[in-house]
Amino acid sequence: MSLDTDSAPAEETGAPGPAVARGGLTRGLARVPVLGRVTRWSRWGRLAALVGVAGPGLVAANAGNDAAGIATYASAGAQYIYGTLFFMVLVTVALVLVQEMAVRLGAFTGKGLGALIREQFSLRATALALSCLLLANTGLVVSEFAGIGAAFELLGVPKWAIIPPAALLLWALVLFGSYRYAERIFLVMSLVFFAYPIAMILGKPHWGTVGHNLVIPHLQGDKDFILLAVALIGTTVSPYMQFYAAAGVVDRGTRAEDYPLIRADAIIGAVFACVISLTIIIATASAIGGTGPLSSAADAAKALQPVAGQSAELLFAIGLIGASALAGAVVPLSASYAIGEAAGVERSVSRSFRDAPFFLSLFTAQIALGAAVALTPIDVIQLLIGTQVLQGLITPIVLVYLLILTNRRSLLGAAANGPKFRIAATIVVVGVAAMSTILLVQTVLSWFGLG
Repeated sequence: MSLDTDSAPAEETGAPGPAVARGGLTRGLARVPVLGRVTRWSRWGRLAALVGVAGPGLVAANAGNDAAGIATYASAGAQYIYGTLFFMVLVTVALVLVQEMAVRLGAFTGKGLGALIREQFSLRATALALSCLLLANTGLVVSEFAGIGAAFELLGVPKWAIIPPAALLLWALVLFGSYRYAERIFLVMSLVFFAYPIAMILGKPHWGTVGHNLVIPHLQGDKDFILLAVALIGTTVSPYMQFYAAAGVVDRGTRAEDYPLIRADAIIGAVFACVISLTIIIATASAIGGTGPLSSAADAAKALQPVAGQSAELLFAIGLIGASALAGAVVPLSASYAIGEAAGVERSVSRSFRDAPFFLSLFTAQIALGAAVALTPIDVIQLLIGTQVLQGLITPIVLVYLLILTNRRSLLGAAANGPKFRIAATIVVVGVAAMSTILLVQTVLSWFGLG
């Protein structure tokens, strides 16, 4: 796989690449100028348009603040107090770059990441990418239903009584075309995690120490820190987010003219998600920092006690239910989109089972498997963090495909990565790959008693 661009620069002709989508705006929006052109819109007009188009980037990024994400961020605060904050700043920059590349591909080609990988790479390379996505998503779907079960157990409801109906509800919402409305409901429920910024402030952290750790590198070479760092990468820059973001842009009928708003959606969603992540770490560090790894969802809920007092577990449970339900649909949909694109079959949540049998059958199978495994007696916290480690190990593989595609001028024309962006994105991919490699080496050495 070469990272070099593979055609003459499009600037010489001024024409976009051959695969660039053309046409007017969708969903009745007024014409949006291409990035860099002057627009006469008022501020309110731009805001209204952003709200109208916003979706795939915001949903994809914030789906990362799910059960596994909350457990990972809270564990970072519990174990290392503020020691992971600078690392999370780097991860935030990485997420912004990666999400922007994903939605740009969808907007300018009219195709999802799965379809583009199939068209631009060999069959073996396509199989590798999709196998990695399926492997990572299988564990993640299980973790979402485990998160739903853990949330209801905080409310006194056993997981066996809630996971099956929750799985059936999510399946029905997608299958019968009402998921777009449910998506908004889940987003609203997950906004309960806005309580974390408040809890962070009320927890009275040492702001000087927080600021120092935000701007000064604090990295450790021990296996536990590397393990958690890879988990933070996995939960923040998850492979499924890129597939979902690109496919979601295409599924909404978005075109090249929509790119400025789609780009804003992706960047705002990524920054918002990471700010919430940082507040989770700080709030947890203030409440139980230095106590070691989390042992239960109740431990994670303690960070919200400055806000809710005795109702902290209830508040945490509501947010966890919404976030897990949102990701519980987004994660299997991302794999269904990717494999459906690679197979060249119909794929859309707006289609019936008769119109898109393969797409919806794959979605159904993932929901059923995830719910079934989540019902088994497992250590929920270890499962949640473990799935993010797996995501982190697989992430650099998917990012290589994304980087190569967005570098190609034959595919994106003038919208391909520029020199500076290409360098920044390459540094991100190499950095993530290095962390994953270090963890793998440490793990293998430990098998032989050398770690």
